[in-house]
Amino acid sequence: MFAQLKSKLPGQPKFLLCLLPARKNCEIYGPWKRKCLAEVGIFTQCLAPPPRVNDQYLINVLLKINAKLDGLNTLLQGELPPAPAVLPIVGKVPTIILGMDVSHGQPGQSDRPSIAAVVNSRKWPLISKYRATVHTQSPKLETMSSLFKPRGKEDDGLIRESLIDFYNSTGNRKPDQVIIFRDGVSESQFTDVINIELEQIIQACKFLDEKWEPKFTVIVAQKNHHTRFFQTGCPDNVPPGTVVDKEVCHPKNFDFYMCAHAGMIGTSRLTHYHVLHDEIGFTADELQEFVHSLSYVYQRSTTAISVVAPIMYAHLAAAQVGTFVKLEDMSA
Repeated sequence: MFAQLKSKLPGQPKFLLCLLPARKNCEIYGPWKRKCLAEVGIFTQCLAPPPRVNDQYLINVLLKINAKLDGLNTLLQGELPPAPAVLPIVGKVPTIILGMDVSHGQPGQSDRPSIAAVVNSRKWPLISKYRATVHTQSPKLETMSSLFKPRGKEDDGLIRESLIDFYNSTGNRKPDQVIIFRDGVSESQFTDVINIELEQIIQACKFLDEKWEPKFTVIVAQKNHHTRFFQTGCPDNVPPGTVVDKEVCHPKNFDFYMCAHAGMIGTSRLTHYHVLHDEIGFTADELQEFVHSLSYVYQRSTTAISVVAPIMYAHLAAAQVGTFVKLEDMSA
């Protein structure tokens, strides 16, 4: 089918709009995405017959298409010229933002490789544009093992690609600050994030330039917790922008809960952010403002989402590749 399509076009298309016969569990989706995205390098938007076509459905589709074509649907006012004002500590110093997540197979698929995804910000001082890189690793392994993979004089790791993309898209400037958002790890794995994952990232930087010493900040985001918050004397959810950093937080560690989004149904679940490492030196207010800002730059939504955009993009990238990865692709 793909060969027939190419034969009717003057050149390779940059984007394909695809109509699928079913909404869920479509057997065509995985192989088609694999062929277009992984093998040929063509962006696609797949559509299935919806129960009804309304304005909101069309808006959601157009948001996705524009983002895939390198467009911007959402831009913070502080990102506009002449001077970035999202946060002076980020806008005035070249800063790369990384979002990292690992996707595992469904229960019962113990032989399916896990998918590690890293997204990086690009075109600094923007914090609204991101690029994804993915890699397979051993099944059910949560710690990312492919951030730094030296092979002789080359590095095949995920971080190298992210750093080079930032450098090329930011006027050949290296980031002096690296802010890492990690999703999907529990408190028992915090040590691995610092001792294994952060160490790989530092090694990847040194591999590119031995004299390069950026500052690092590592933040873990947790959604799967049992803490809920309510307004005093009111049945409504806590309002968007709510931050809780006292009483229920750790007495010594730097952590806070944030509700950036407006809950639609049920009780809003705040995201619990843990700052594991901070060389940049954020104050609590600065970091909370920055995290809140990152909740508004997700290009598939016109409103704030419940977690920072880099983590959501990493989750999407890992889940997308997970739909068409095969066992023989595993490279642990």
